[in-house]
Amino acid sequence: MFTIFINPAFAIEPLDRVDITNPRLVNSFGSQISNQINVNQQIQITADVKNNQDKTQTFVYIVQVKNQNGVIITIGWISGLLNPGQTFSPALSWAPKISGEYTAEIYVWDVSEEGSTKSWQRLDALAEQVSLKITS
Repeated sequence: MFTIFINPAFAIEPLDRVDITNPRLVNSFGSQISNQINVNQQIQITADVKNNQDKTQTFVYIVQVKNQNGVIITIGWISGLLNPGQTFSPALSWAPKISGEYTAEIYVWDVSEEGSTKSWQRLDALAEQVSLKITS
């Protein structure tokens, strides 16, 4: 008699490798604040980023802020490393220069393939982007 063990193999879909949840604004102390802010008020745009894989993941966290006309007014990024199952909350600073309605778009992209030599045009998304409305 033989016993055969089959380990179920499953592949994580490309956009499910990381979760981006709880997009929010925080102050310099990390406390959550309202999405209604003042002109020239320095805020941090953050979200919780979780690695759903059983391997370490190199990533870049990107925040792009657009005005009410859809024009990009700022873009910034932070790169890092997530261990298997780890959750991290990176944050990028921004201050609106004029009153208006803004949308912060948050992306998390894979930079594990020779990060410094891989072109921005060929980076792979690790999750669906999330958005956050901001009024000043």
